[in-house]
Amino acid sequence: MSYKLFIPGPIAVSEKTLRAMAQPMIGHRSTDFVALYQSLQPELQTLFYTQDPVYLSTSSAWGTMEGSIRNLVKRKVLNCMNGAFSDKWFDVSQRCGKQAGALKAEWGQPVDPDALRKELSTGQYDAVTLIHNETSCGCMSDIAAVMKVIREFPEVYSIVDTVSSFSAVPIKKDELGIDVLITGSQKALALPPGLSLFSVSKRALERAATVTDRGYYFDFVEFQANHEKGMTPSTPVIPLIYALKSKLEDIKAEGIQNRYDRHLRLNKKVRDWAFGKGFKLFPKEGYGSISLNCFANTLNVDLAALNKTLKSKHKLVIDGGYGKLKGKTFRISNMGDETDATIADLIKALDSALAETPKAAAS
Repeated sequence: MSYKLFIPGPIAVSEKTLRAMAQPMIGHRSTDFVALYQSLQPELQTLFYTQDPVYLSTSSAWGTMEGSIRNLVKRKVLNCMNGAFSDKWFDVSQRCGKQAGALKAEWGQPVDPDALRKELSTGQYDAVTLIHNETSCGCMSDIAAVMKVIREFPEVYSIVDTVSSFSAVPIKKDELGIDVLITGSQKALALPPGLSLFSVSKRALERAATVTDRGYYFDFVEFQANHEKGMTPSTPVIPLIYALKSKLEDIKAEGIQNRYDRHLRLNKKVRDWAFGKGFKLFPKEGYGSISLNCFANTLNVDLAALNKTLKSKHKLVIDGGYGKLKGKTFRISNMGDETDATIADLIKALDSALAETPKAAAS
């Protein structure tokens, strides 16, 4: 049985994108692949707002997130933590054998620039990780304010995850001074999972060349050397690269500002619906995500029952809360290829299913 995903990722993939993946296979060391790879660079650099190359990694974004730690951290990394995935980055840093500090905020609270400045002022750190849009709780930190602080510490390298905000809002890598900007295929880009895209500053590339235990698969130096030949270090996921080319064509046809405007408009439509029902946004006011909404379950709805009705009767699903927020929040995506019409259908289905759904049992 097929049903549509309104979860925060993976999200629904268009027929056009799926068809693009079915093209004949080519050799990844062939001139055909070189032409494909190089044809993507101008549009990718435009979306990343960068003059630096954009590398393609056959992995989830977590691969390049871990790889960035291995490439850049010699002394100690500061992990900004305000949700499940940013919390996990701290664990990943430690598993890589790196010294790591935790700048903790409550889930749903944005990263505090003043707290960041205070911690970096200790002089302990040579890298910072930030998740721009913490998908687990729908909180979007002020990346301009955070990067302004990091730029005050030239010895510190910035690693920024934009997996669920990239192409939904503008993130100007070079202007902000971001050293490593990372995204993935399965969220706002509306591609299937399995591809990570990332861009590395020249100074970060130079830094990586001095780190002896950075590994191979996610080695920035290897990515750059292969990029110069129009290739990737290891065998790439060629069907997804075909899909990426198709998606970049779609984005160019729509116009990037129109894409940003559409995400903002659809996000507000979902938010207005929820507010009208009596739900409240979970993250701190003013810091809600633009690509999804995370609502506090203030009406004590049985979210599992709601989703069961949505799936069986309306052929769609939302998310019933992540990790320790399961049942206490619910998340609805508006990212990717959603339109006014698809969001209107979603809201109609939510109204119908909500009317049939009991409240959750008291815990």
